[in-house]
Amino acid sequence: MEMNLAALSAGLAETVERAGRLAVGIEGRPRIGSSGVLWGPGTIVTADHTIRRDEDIPVILPDGTTVRAELAGRDPRSDLAVLRVDSQAAPEFERRNGLRAGEILLSVGRHEPGVLAAMGIVSTAGGPWRTWRGGRIESLLRLDIGAYPRSSGSVLVDVEGKVAGILTSGLTRTAPVAIPAVTIDRIAAELMEHGRIAHGYLGIGLQPVALPASVAETLGREQQAGVIILSVEPGGPAEASGLMLGDVLVELGGREIGDTDDIQGVLEGQVGKQLLAIVLRGGAQAQVSVTVGERRS
Repeated sequence: MEMNLAALSAGLAETVERAGRLAVGIEGRPRIGSSGVLWGPGTIVTADHTIRRDEDIPVILPDGTTVRAELAGRDPRSDLAVLRVDSQAAPEFERRNGLRAGEILLSVGRHEPGVLAAMGIVSTAGGPWRTWRGGRIESLLRLDIGAYPRSSGSVLVDVEGKVAGILTSGLTRTAPVAIPAVTIDRIAAELMEHGRIAHGYLGIGLQPVALPASVAETLGREQQAGVIILSVEPGGPAEASGLMLGDVLVELGGREIGDTDDIQGVLEGQVGKQLLAIVLRGGAQAQVSVTVGERRS
């Protein structure tokens, strides 16, 4: 038993040491800094809520030296920020997706003069979800792990050292969650290229409604719910397309719409594109072509 515990302890220490080669310290806000991860050459990812400045951000590298970074872009909806550091190499690492509840994860951040490590488990592993700000996260991963000061932005690794994502306490008011590696890859690439994430919108207020059984004949398919338009933003994409108060939206871009979350899923990555909307208007089916706008706020 003692030998097994010693081997476990040594293995965890080695995993933390390897993960520490990716972990950086960031002084992006007053008093309490945060951690970040060398995600690629010249690229550092961290939790957006910990970054309060755009330029001249001190970053403590794994070798202990301090360099200055600038903000490449941020997506507050997913609590992800990307910093750019000139000529900074990054170790290669293997990503880990498909985590299950109960799996062990290690959180590794950086606090001068060394790493800041914690161990815990995945307490909830679910499917895609929307943050309270509307960001799309590919997998809901609640963590039963110590979230200490400076822990937000720490790299999360499994027991084999594969990178599962980063830790953040900025997306929920209870347990910390992971921003999965697949989400980081998607958002970081767009932030590095464009400096922002383009969020599509139609400029309408919606509410789910149940559809009577007779609607199935009108639509040519069984559908139990749609969304009714309660408000139309003046000058917005919906008004320009001819969508009206009282229209019941049942399909958009070829996808059945039964809830407001369905709308967000369709609009992802569709800014500037035309989508065909199918609505029920006065009991009859109507088709409207709408150009997706971009929400700046």
